[in-house]
Amino acid sequence: MTVLTPAAAKRNVLILAVCMALANSAVTLQVTLGGLVGHILVEDKAFATLPVTFVVAGTALATIPASLLMRRIGRRLGFMLGCLVGSSGSLIAALGVYLGHFWLFCFGAFVFGGSSAFVQLYRFAAADIAPQDFRSKAISWVMVGGLVSAILGPEIAKYTRELLTPHLFLASYLAAAALPVLVLGILTTVTIPPPTLSELKEQGRPLLEIVRQPTFIVAAMAGMFGYGVMNLLMTATPLAMQLCEHPFAAAATVIQWHVVGMFFPSFFTGNLIARFGALRIIMVGTMLNLVCIGVALSGVGVWHFQIALLLLGVGWNFMYIGGTSLLTEVYRPAERNKTQALNDFLVFGTVALASLGSGKMLYHWGWDFVPLSALPFILMAGLAVLWLLLQRKQPLLAE
Repeated sequence: MTVLTPAAAKRNVLILAVCMALANSAVTLQVTLGGLVGHILVEDKAFATLPVTFVVAGTALATIPASLLMRRIGRRLGFMLGCLVGSSGSLIAALGVYLGHFWLFCFGAFVFGGSSAFVQLYRFAAADIAPQDFRSKAISWVMVGGLVSAILGPEIAKYTRELLTPHLFLASYLAAAALPVLVLGILTTVTIPPPTLSELKEQGRPLLEIVRQPTFIVAAMAGMFGYGVMNLLMTATPLAMQLCEHPFAAAATVIQWHVVGMFFPSFFTGNLIARFGALRIIMVGTMLNLVCIGVALSGVGVWHFQIALLLLGVGWNFMYIGGTSLLTEVYRPAERNKTQALNDFLVFGTVALASLGSGKMLYHWGWDFVPLSALPFILMAGLAVLWLLLQRKQPLLAE
């Protein structure tokens, strides 16, 4: 793929950031409401978070097809197709809400999840078109776009939840269907060079050879455990707050600040990676997650949830962007699509398992068990970073 000039790269990265902001708002809305709508529609409340699991499962299963498809048709057409999938999924979910049909609602969530696989590739598209010295910042810029979703997604949920009563949340899912259509229009202005003929013909190294690299292992673990733990706690939080008799507005605000924590650091995460290296930033993310777990176990007041989820968001940002930046070191141009596809499949497969387990953990063993179950995975990620630093013979602290 042709790398754009610095000026052109910055312009197109900014467009991708806007698309990320709007597309991720629909994702935030789906995650905020999935468990709550599921709680209304399903009889066995232990399955209330299943719609969120279907979103993530759809994402996991679509990661490899989405990435390989983009290798053939290019990033822009692939993103446009993702918009159509996302809008269709939200409309199906809206029909499920209207009919009061839990499994139709879950199917819509699953279809929508497929579109999220395309959304996750915005960060790689930014890295692909950016010069080497701008790459980590380009990833970070696109992730900044997600900051808008921290406000827009929950706000749409709050102000549309009762617009079409007695069908609670129906208007919210119709709004979620409109957002990808808006993104589709913006994508017509972006320039992403298609793969070159040599890249299409060249296969690169076998995937097994790529994944055996220590750098790939640590990058994948940072994404898998950082995103998995984040989803585990985030999915359970609105339901846990409901069980603690906190109002819906408080839960929406907690999720809102959590998403702020996820994306606001992106203003400087790229600079921090450029200064200290991806491994050290991932390590800081693991430490923030450990503090988050401590706060979550200390009480069930609104402020406990607020602080824990804020720390969780920042920890995710450092682990996810750090892992993405680290991953760009392991593949050659002809290998980018299959390597990115496998990485995202591992990440979102882990997230799907986490979201599936969160509801059962919460209802069968209580809130405290949810953050406790996250502890060993965060510790493993931290140990993996230390292992790679030793492999590279680098100190944990930068000089």
